[in-house]
Amino acid sequence: MTKYIKYHKNYTEFGEPYQLVLPLNLEGLVPDDDSVRLLSHELEDLDYSLLYQAYSAKGRNPVVDPKTMFKILTYAYSQNIYSSRKIEIACKRDINFMWLLAGQKAPDHSTIARFRTGFLADTCEALFYQMVRRLEQMGELSKETVFIDGTKLEACANKYTFVWKKSVGKWEEKMFLKIQEAVTLLNQEYLQSFRVSEETRTQDIQKICCFIEQVCEEQHTVFVHGRGRRKSRNQRYLELFRCFLERQTVYDGHTASFQGRNNYCKTDPDATFMHMKDDHMRNAQLKPGYNVQIGVDSEYIVAADIFQDRNDVWTLVPFLKTMEKKVGFRYSSVTADSGYESEETYTYLRERKQKPYIKPQTYEKWKKRSFKQDISKRENMGYDEITDTYLCHARKELKPLFIKKQKSKSGYESEVTVYECEDCTGCSYKERCTRAKGNKRLYISKSFLEMRQESYENILSEKGILYRMNRSIQVEGAFGVLKNDYEFQRFLLRGKTKVKLEILLLCMGYNLNKLHAKIQNERTGSHLFPVKETA
Repeated sequence: MTKYIKYHKNYTEFGEPYQLVLPLNLEGLVPDDDSVRLLSHELEDLDYSLLYQAYSAKGRNPVVDPKTMFKILTYAYSQNIYSSRKIEIACKRDINFMWLLAGQKAPDHSTIARFRTGFLADTCEALFYQMVRRLEQMGELSKETVFIDGTKLEACANKYTFVWKKSVGKWEEKMFLKIQEAVTLLNQEYLQSFRVSEETRTQDIQKICCFIEQVCEEQHTVFVHGRGRRKSRNQRYLELFRCFLERQTVYDGHTASFQGRNNYCKTDPDATFMHMKDDHMRNAQLKPGYNVQIGVDSEYIVAADIFQDRNDVWTLVPFLKTMEKKVGFRYSSVTADSGYESEETYTYLRERKQKPYIKPQTYEKWKKRSFKQDISKRENMGYDEITDTYLCHARKELKPLFIKKQKSKSGYESEVTVYECEDCTGCSYKERCTRAKGNKRLYISKSFLEMRQESYENILSEKGILYRMNRSIQVEGAFGVLKNDYEFQRFLLRGKTKVKLEILLLCMGYNLNKLHAKIQNERTGSHLFPVKETA
């Protein structure tokens, strides 16, 4: 006869008590050169006063010390562990996590999640830049140039919950016309003079609703519902304008959520729909995401920030301002790719005496034969500095016509000189030169061309070649490690503040792993990779 075992929650009751084979002291189980020892040492001396202030002085003490919790969270991000439940499991099973706990009880996943999104949200940035300044004091940063690059990471949001600004504006305009017609009829029937303007349409509709409600109360209007029942005039107008008010409130909410963007996501309003890079099937999908910008010096990430702009060109200036403020010093030069080139960027760097090593947007096109043979391009025309005129392929002059001012998205104002050809009538090269019906025109910013030429000469110098090579290795290599080796392709949290918290934890884990690798390979103090000499 088969004997059945009654199961219990305590598995030691199934047989003889197990012998504990692990030593009570975990010190001997963690290798001397393990990265967790370096992480604990580097994070031990940071200033955690802001973190402790986030906890209430009243009530129970935290289960795990906040400093220890921060160490656990940072180490988890450095080991490709991001889920709070997986971090909880690691604290119970992983020797390194147990060593960090130092005898403290393993935290629950809810405790980890609450610590990450609540207590750490306002203090993580300060701790990150403390670590950067610590690297500076150790002589690990060159402080010579900073390599800047950006990438787009998918947000934790539904990709089908998008709202487009153009679509909202179209439907809002259609409803506004209906409101105007309804107001005209209401004024005729009630002998009133209500007006609804585009600027104050919500308040105006509210006034009309209040007026109709007052009329209903004075006339003791009976509201009816259902089939076969005829609604009164007061009820019909009240329901109509209440419907207008409800829809207008929704449109106002959409407008407030755009924040200068042309779209946003309902699941995560801070996320913007962006074209992500092609997948393995070469499909470029439109997904909600964030523009992540990082600055790298000596293979370490010295600054990181989150932007909602799809284009990198609008992110460089605010990123440099924030980095200089947080890091505490100014780099003598900035190295970036062609996506950051603009007159505003060049002007900002010139004012702060920072040397630009930015590749021109047309750098790769200049090398092509098709560009050199394109007679419509300014670069292929002759220029006379004395008369300030361009000479086209037909040997006709393009003279300055007038100067106009342009204002960018950020408010930067630039001057553009407009050049026009003296006469393009009957020119045999016109079809190849311009698509304009009249004479050909050139729109040129002289200051931008001057600063572009300066940056172009910088990147062609010996130091510029060295910086360009290191930029592709260091900053693009950092993104490669974060997205592929660390497998961080999508944020777990929602909202710009929490998303920034995640990227800072990830960057801190990356820096500590990089420091560990440099120590083990005896590369501490090295800043740039040398250019290999060709035979």
